[in-house]
Amino acid sequence: MPFEPSPALRPLLRPTAPVRAPRLARRLGIDLFLATETFQETGSFKFRAGANVALSVPHPAVVTASSGNFGQALAAGCALAGKRAIVVMPATSSRVKVEAVRQQGGEVVFVDTAVQTRASKVAEVVADHPGAYLASAYDDDLVIAGNSTLGEELAALGEPFDVVLAPVGGGGLTSGIATGLARAGHPASLWGAEPQLATAAARALAAGELLACPSEAQTLADGARTLSLGRRNWEILRAALAGIVEVPEEAIAEAVRLLFLSANLKAEPTGALSVGALLVRPEPFRGRRVCCVVSGGNVDPGTYARLLAEGADPEARR
Repeated sequence: MPFEPSPALRPLLRPTAPVRAPRLARRLGIDLFLATETFQETGSFKFRAGANVALSVPHPAVVTASSGNFGQALAAGCALAGKRAIVVMPATSSRVKVEAVRQQGGEVVFVDTAVQTRASKVAEVVADHPGAYLASAYDDDLVIAGNSTLGEELAALGEPFDVVLAPVGGGGLTSGIATGLARAGHPASLWGAEPQLATAAARALAAGELLACPSEAQTLADGARTLSLGRRNWEILRAALAGIVEVPEEAIAEAVRLLFLSANLKAEPTGALSVGALLVRPEPFRGRRVCCVVSGGNVDPGTYARLLAEGADPEARR
């Protein structure tokens, strides 16, 4: 069956954590709970995908491009599987994410995305390592299969919900959630939240065909700096997505602050996109029970402190 994860994956996973956040729900005026992957191994949902790739392929090495979370997860998975991980990262990547990849045993190769695409740099690295498996952080059957475990876990939670709202960049997370929910027979509708500066998913959904952004947007949500949805992801999401909410930068930053102040939860900007979507477009979710996926918490300490300080609001603590 397609998109089935490795049997060795599930014992390694930390089940997603359901967080009831009544103060946040009241502030947003939405009936919601949070499903957070910030406590997952390596700090984000990406461990599900990265570990599944490492456990599933026979190759001695795996090459990928990543802003940090998938690279870190792949490195951790490769360490468990006794394999080598080589991660192409933008030169502008968060220092904490670069060091996290290295601490997990991954090798980092930088690319200046202002002068060279990630794809062309990855092609150079693969040419230097002909025995390696090339893994996309999102457009890969093994990635979708790993992330489908999150959809299954959401379906198995004791929390009732009719909508799942999750961040979308290349589509690996949302296509995995869609696959897992469908496998579990859960009827929830699925919405995506993406940065207003990087609207590949919204444009594709509106046009009914896969479209690419002309350049990589420097959005605060660095995990969603993708030029296009993946081809495999699009084939799933064109039918599975009920809609996309485009989230401006100010709302992403405010969502990070709200998750800290009103839910005692540290989230990276990409992980906060789903809450940001509720800030800018609550109407489709009124009167519905919403599961907001907080996809990760790996944020540079300096950036996080700045975001919290910029929006200090005593009212948010009530």
